[in-house]
Order: sequence, then structure tokens, then C-alpha cells
Amino acid sequence: MSHAGAADITQLRFDRSDDGLLLSATVAFELPPVVDEALNKGIPMYFVTEASLLRERWYWTDKHIGTTVRHMRLSYQPLTRRWRLVSSASAISNTGMSLGQNFESREEAVAAIQRVSNWKIADSADLEGDARYSVNFRFRLDMSQLPRPLQIGAMGQSDWDISVQRTVRLALDSLR
Repeated sequence: MSHAGAADITQLRFDRSDDGLLLSATVAFELPPVVDEALNKGIPMYFVTEASLLRERWYWTDKHIGTTVRHMRLSYQPLTRRWRLVSSASAISNTGMSLGQNFESREEAVAAIQRVSNWKIADSADLEGDARYSVNFRFRLDMSQLPRPLQIGAMGQSDWDISVQRTVRLALDSLR
């Protein structure tokens, strides 16, 4: 990795189940010092994992089947000295459905952000067995959710850039 925020997809796997198409991935990255410093000062960081599924068509543009998004908020709780990770299918706010976990160390919390396991990105009804598909997988630090002064200060600075994207073509009949 070239700089602290450089990210890489070290594993990207797809499985087909009775439920639909499942994605498992591992994203490797190190938190840049500016992000680590902001977290230690109690400023939460927001991460977004996205998967878009397209059915390939030779006669027209590819058909968009759907996009699945997972939002994560990582924060440090100075009073308890614990790290808190909140995950949700929609943008995280103080209301709405979200799942939270506490961690003893920053390393454990970041490891949970880096792993995606059996994430359903499409229903079985949306999939045709003989069609070819492409999946655009994207992971990034969501700068738009940072406090406004940090957004302005971080704009255009590569120190804040944690993002990676990969497009994979797959045939469903070759999946388990």
C-alpha cells in the first residue's frame, strides 16, 4: 500500500443460495494518522460499502438489477474507553434501525469494518440462471458525514482518502 489510507480488496467472493446472491469480501486498509487523530478526539467516522448488480445485455445497455448499501459509523467512547461500531442499511442517524457493537480496541473495530460476510446483494427472483452479471463493489470513507469544518479542511487531501472499487463479471451457473 502506497500511503496510509490506501485500500485494497484482498478477497471478493460470491455465492448463490436459495435466498439470492451473497457477497463476502475483505478490504485491507490502515487508518491515516489524521483519521486516527479525529477518532481519538471523539469525532465519528462513517464508512460505506456498496454493491451494484447489473445484468449484461448485448443488445442494449446493461440492466441495473439493484444496489445494496451498508453504512457504518465508528466512534470512540472516551468515558468507557471503548470503540463503538454501528451498522445500518440506510444513512446512520439517531433514529432508525441500526446494529451496534462495542470493541475493546480500535484494531478489533477496524477489523469488523474490513470484513463483509454473506451479504445478500440480490434476491433469487431477480436472478436468471443463464445470464451474465457484473458486480461493482465499492468501499469508502464517507466524507459527506463528517462535521462541516472537517469536510472543508479535508477536501482534496489524499490523507483522508480511504476508498477502493472493483468490478467483477460472473456467470451464475458457475457459482455454488
